[in-house]
Amino acid sequence: MHGNNQFKIMDITGMNHQISQLVSMMNYARFTTINAVQGLTIDELDYLEDPNSNTIGALLLHIAAVEIGFQIEIFDNRTPNEEELKEWLAAYELGEKGRNEIRGNSLDYYVNKLEQVRLRTLKEFRQKDDNWLYEERKWSGLPSNNYFIWFHVFEDEINHRGQIRWLRQRLPRPTIK
Repeated sequence: MHGNNQFKIMDITGMNHQISQLVSMMNYARFTTINAVQGLTIDELDYLEDPNSNTIGALLLHIAAVEIGFQIEIFDNRTPNEEELKEWLAAYELGEKGRNEIRGNSLDYYVNKLEQVRLRTLKEFRQKDDNWLYEERKWSGLPSNNYFIWFHVFEDEINHRGQIRWLRQRLPRPTIK
């Protein structure tokens, strides 16, 4: 993800060709998300633009929650258990639950969660071949495949990164006396 290859869609050692391309795109999306939040304080991560919005911190945790949700569904072939729901439900659902439960965390906390979740995805991808991407599955009751679902993981991240940038532009500025 780092270095001179962050702006390339390319093969990655230890991964099949199509999976490498997918991971290259996921890596770039993550690179831009992390850049969008650099230097934010806990107060800025917890800033609420209005009573119905989400905080930047909650959006970051939501990005991780979406990915871990698909890990559980696809790699573990099950639904989240009680412990996983306790940890991730507020981040997955956002809204009132997210506003009440997700606050007071440092940027390092959110970045570490994103990194921990992504490590599992990459580990699992290294064990798959390109044919796996095209395996069909239902998503919300509709025909889909693994490729689309993992595309959706970073597509959702890009959407929320846009919200994060919008919110960052609206953070209260310190007043000069």
